[in-house]
Amino acid sequence: MTPAALRERTRATLASRREDLIDLSHALHADPELAYEEHRAARRITDLVEAAGFETERGAYGLPTAFRATAGSGDLVIGICAEYDALPGIGHACGHNVNGAAAVAAALALAPYADDLGLTVKLLGTPAEESGGGKVDMLKAGAFDDVAAAMMVHAAPQDAVGMTSQAISSWKVRYDGVAAHAAAMPERGTNAADALMIAQVAIAAYRQQMPPGGVVSGVVTRGGEAANVIPALATADYDVRAGTMEELRGLQTRIRACFEAGALATGAELTLDPVGNDYADLRQDLAMARTYLNAARALGRDVQDIDPALRGGSTDMGNVSHLVPTIHPMIGYDCGDAIMHNPEFTRYGTTPGADRAVLDGGLAMAWTALDLASDDTHRATLAQRLKSRVGG
Repeated sequence: MTPAALRERTRATLASRREDLIDLSHALHADPELAYEEHRAARRITDLVEAAGFETERGAYGLPTAFRATAGSGDLVIGICAEYDALPGIGHACGHNVNGAAAVAAALALAPYADDLGLTVKLLGTPAEESGGGKVDMLKAGAFDDVAAAMMVHAAPQDAVGMTSQAISSWKVRYDGVAAHAAAMPERGTNAADALMIAQVAIAAYRQQMPPGGVVSGVVTRGGEAANVIPALATADYDVRAGTMEELRGLQTRIRACFEAGALATGAELTLDPVGNDYADLRQDLAMARTYLNAARALGRDVQDIDPALRGGSTDMGNVSHLVPTIHPMIGYDCGDAIMHNPEFTRYGTTPGADRAVLDGGLAMAWTALDLASDDTHRATLAQRLKSRVGG
């Protein structure tokens, strides 16, 4: 069967699943679950693909809300990553209902033709992208060891291909001091809030020398209980971002020193706990990105040319991309003036434009996988890179 004929077959297969996929996207949107707690989302997806004939493992890789679902038995393994976690208080304001449903769409479109193409379609349910980094946990557990190419699409206000992201680490900051009456005997206290204030001033002073692309952001979560009591406890949440993992390590050292300065100056005790996994910068495979770009344009989408200089936020797909040839294009739909991670963006997650993004994103990924499998050069390159990675 020619590639063109296969494209039409996958299009027809996906069209026959349209109602199931839109229902899935809407159900995820209506029932948001937070990182590592996405039990109903994972169950909805695995129920759907099991009914379509996929072999599934629920609670895969040691994560209760992760899963693996496979179809076909070919030697070229294509990993399709489904995200489905939401944000606290604002639901799917990053559009992960679209991400997850599009991944399922790609897997369902490819499954009937996987053996003919020499493919194994490996749909991976990847929890906790918003906080924690489920894909990093799954990498460590071997989920991507046999994957020759990995892909997903991400909801956005517009399409984008080839962009990168920032590396990030997150910390919970805690200073423990000693409470005392702020007027009668302040000298008996150790001011934890002052320790945090000194750290914030030190970070602000360092910004002038911070490497380009470095970003430090934080919020105070506790700074005292009453004006007449020396605060015995101060806490904050902080993110540290940089252009690359190497730059992130250097920035972490400097920002840690700023927090230590607060403790040194006041006598408060510092506890600095990492939150989840560090995320690496995203390195998209340009040959795969070009293939996806052509597929998306063939579907009538208005996609600009590949722009590796375009930088987004941070994603644990970055860690995957350091090991496996990866694409992570943005799939756009009309969101008015709303921006991602804003409650207004959530409102647009079940519009006709978002529904089209589910179907187009899924089909564009399926066509990308078809081209990777059908093109001898692509296939040989991916096979050789996998062989080199696993030491074969």
